[in-house]
Amino acid sequence: MELSGTITALVTPFQRGGAVDYGRLRALVERQVDGGVEGICAVGTSGESPTLDHAEHQEVIERTIEYAAGKVKIVAGTGANSTSEAVSLTKAALKSGADACLQVTPYYNKPNAEGLYRHFMTVADLGLPVVLYNVPGRTGREIPVPVVAKLADHPNVVAIKEAAGSVERVSAIRSLRPDFTVLSGDDSLALPMMSVGAKGVISVASNVIPREMGDMVRLALAGDFVSARAVHERFYPLFHDLFIDVNPVMVKEALWLMGLAEREFRLPLCETTAENLARIAATLKAVGLPVAQSDR
Repeated sequence: MELSGTITALVTPFQRGGAVDYGRLRALVERQVDGGVEGICAVGTSGESPTLDHAEHQEVIERTIEYAAGKVKIVAGTGANSTSEAVSLTKAALKSGADACLQVTPYYNKPNAEGLYRHFMTVADLGLPVVLYNVPGRTGREIPVPVVAKLADHPNVVAIKEAAGSVERVSAIRSLRPDFTVLSGDDSLALPMMSVGAKGVISVASNVIPREMGDMVRLALAGDFVSARAVHERFYPLFHDLFIDVNPVMVKEALWLMGLAEREFRLPLCETTAENLARIAATLKAVGLPVAQSDR
């Protein structure tokens, strides 16, 4: 299986009161499909996976697959810091018809290199293509490059999402495994990473700008970095300001301001400050996006 292009790390919309809003979810999925992205990642960190129970987790993945209607690839976030939990979630996603799964580095328990290898191999053996997810800022543990190269020997380990803020890691991985797919996990680094061989991005910003993000990535994949850089420069303020508070707070605030989702989170996440809300509203306007709600 090959993954490339723009894969949206989709938010999970909630109704007032906290229940998952499946009507909004359908609209968000259809907006992504209409926007021309190549894939959707359901129930990753941006989908507030830590606060969904297992039944909700599975249903959001199933509904995302249903709403996408086979028009884009669906990557299911099924990682955990317990291998047995990751196996359980991945089996459910495989049964539901997901195209691949996203496997975050086990967090908090911080396994050694051999533990990491065994964890990811156990999940890969289930048969669903695996996208490794390197995000040490959230997990406290990096997947060492030699471990990535070793895991890439497994036919079901198909890509890695690099969210360590390091363009150099793209080159380091490709130096050992030139054919292994690297996807940026940072919107602001998508273009730099693609300049050294990444094949796309698992994007937060594409929740807001699916078509524009997709255009930038497709231009870069076609080798037109001049045009791609113009898109990057236009939307860099948005890439930056979507992370002035912890993700996915700011992207959900942006979607609320645009009238696309309720301003609802699950604790311990909550709404951002008035100052940050005014800033993201100003940024949306500055890059030419509609603001339907008051930023006050």
